[in-house]
Order: sequence, then structure tokens, then C-alpha cells
Amino acid sequence: MKYVIILGDGMADEPLAELGGRTPLEYAEIPNMDRIAREGRCGMLRTVPDGFEPGSDIANLSILGYDPRTTYTGRGPLEAASMGVSLQDGEIAYRCNLVTVRDGMMEDFNAGHISSTEGAELLRDLDAALGDVRVYPGVGYRNLMVVSRALGAETTAPHDIVGQPIEDYLPRGGDAEILLNCIERSEEVFADHPVNRRRLQEGKTPATGIWPWSGGKKPSLAPFQEKYGLSGGMISAVDLLRGIACLAGMEVIHVPGATGFLDTDYEAKARYAVNTLDRLDFVYVHVEAPDEAGHMGSVEEKVRAIERLDEAIGIVLDRPDTTVAVLPDHPTPIRCKTHTMDPVPFALLGKGKDDVQAFSEREAAKGSFGLVQAPDFLSLLFS
Repeated sequence: MKYVIILGDGMADEPLAELGGRTPLEYAEIPNMDRIAREGRCGMLRTVPDGFEPGSDIANLSILGYDPRTTYTGRGPLEAASMGVSLQDGEIAYRCNLVTVRDGMMEDFNAGHISSTEGAELLRDLDAALGDVRVYPGVGYRNLMVVSRALGAETTAPHDIVGQPIEDYLPRGGDAEILLNCIERSEEVFADHPVNRRRLQEGKTPATGIWPWSGGKKPSLAPFQEKYGLSGGMISAVDLLRGIACLAGMEVIHVPGATGFLDTDYEAKARYAVNTLDRLDFVYVHVEAPDEAGHMGSVEEKVRAIERLDEAIGIVLDRPDTTVAVLPDHPTPIRCKTHTMDPVPFALLGKGKDDVQAFSEREAAKGSFGLVQAPDFLSLLFS
């Protein structure tokens, strides 16, 4: 038996008046997800333990069976692992967004979805100006900062404060002075940078600075194969997910056309997943697009992302002898444009059948699995 998880990041939502009181999952045309629910079994999954912020780091660690209460140190070190940045003793890695701040307000947490090439140009010049602190370009607006002899800091995710004054959310704690200095230096370096001049000429949003957040030291994860007795692989365009896979000893499968945004190649991810199952036991297919649409507050883009993901799922369902699970990691409601910690729906095809007829938040709540804690999910899938 082979196993696949298809995870639509942030896919869960709330009933929306503009959709006639339906959620995007209820409104979207998703025959393949509905088939998994109709021919399989459903339930709800609690992916975020009490006391944690509902981030994709916490949720995906939990789904993969790594309890954040004992394994989580921060988002930064997970992304560092994916980028091949080895953290030494005393070093802390922070996630480092390229952002747009105007008049003291967080206007855009991703600087108009700046490209990886543009981000690398900005960070190259910033790195030269920072001295002991190092910055590493990642994918698009998602980058990394490493601080030596670090003490840690209390920080806030920039996507949680869009449209709000940044003054109340600036870093606090041991590394605060260092991080604040880096933010100020980035504003100076980026102010008249050629990248921003070009973006402004093209009518695009400039990157006015960086925003460091979710720092931590290198965590230790039990090897996936030792934990479950199965070989595993990860398909994702997001460094966070790739980093979890690297630390867990899973294979990272690189898919051409996977972007981590709305324009990702959904079908390519599905094809690579099917082909990978010829040599691995389990593949985790992560698609970021629904989450990005949720952060944008775009109902249309979220429905479109869900429907495009559903089309790709049809490719996976054509493979025999495969147990398939579909779920989000957390909700990203259109209403609030950020994550919430509500339980998410899941459906499993290949683990019996219940009476649920469609895949959605309300329907899955009627499923025979009931409410499951995320660290137990893979044990349920593999049993």
C-alpha cells in the first residue's frame, strides 16, 4: 500500500455572505475531493495545540506526527534547514520577510509578491551592510536572517498585522536591538535601490524593508523512516515544508513550475507525486495557493485555487493501491486574512466508509473519525 496526503494550505474557511452562506470549499466545484469524502471516511483534525499560534509551521509539524510541544523552536530554523544553512551553537535563525511599510503601517507582508531574483538583489546589498548578521535569499518574499550569540526575541508575523501600525509589534526581548537595527538598515539600503526604482516604474509595490520573525535554534526531529517504518517524500515550493522534511530525513522532491503562489503548477505536483510513489511509500503534497488567496482576502482566487487543486487530485486518484488523504493545515478565513486555530476537515480514501457525501467543514464534522489530534493523524493513516 502507498500513501498520499494532499494538503491545501489554509483551504478551510468560514461561511461567506457573498457565497450564499457557504464556505469556499462548499461553493467550489470539487468532484475529486467530494469523491474522497463520499467513498471514504471523514473527521476533523486539531492541528494547533493550546498555547501556540496557528502557523503553518506548527500545523504541518503536527500533521507529520511531530508534537510542537516537544519539537518546535521557531519557524526560522525550519526554513534554514531547507536552504542548507547549518546553524551553529548560539545562532538563531529568523524568518525574514520583504515587506512594504508606509506611514508606519504594514501595507503588504510580501512586498507585492516580489520575485526571488529581485529579493536576492536586495538582500545581497543588505547583507553587505549588516556586518555580523547574515541574510539569505529564499523564495520570493520569504527569506532568512541568522544572528550569532543570539538571545531570542518576541516577534509578530507580518501577515497578522496588515493594515495596522507596526509600532506595537516591533521585536522585543534579548535580540530586539539587533533586529531593530537590521530593519532600519534595510530601509536605508532599499530606499533608492535599483530594484525598487524598477518596481515603482512598473507600477509595482516596492520592498521598503525587512521584517524578522519566528526565530529559533536548530530543532531535533526523529527520522521519519524510523518513526513510521516507511520511506517518505515532500513536494512543496515553500522552504518551511522542505525544511521540516530535511530535518525528518524525508526526500525533498523538486517540481518544475511549483512556485508557492497562485500560479503554481498543480498538475505537475500531482504527476510527480504519482511517479514518486513507485519508489517511496508516502508522499506529502503541499499546495500554498489557497492560503495566499486567504491572506489576500480574495474569495475568487481562493475558490479558483481550491478548484485547480481538485483537478490535480484526479491524477492521484487514478493510481491504484493508494490511500489518499485530503485536508488543510489550518483555516485562513477571507474575513480576517490570517490563520485561525479552528479544527480542519479531513477525508481519507482507503480506510473504510461513512455517510459523509461531500468534502467541507460542516460535512466532515459529521464524519465517523470525530475529532482527531494532529500528532496521531499519520498513525491513523498508516494503520
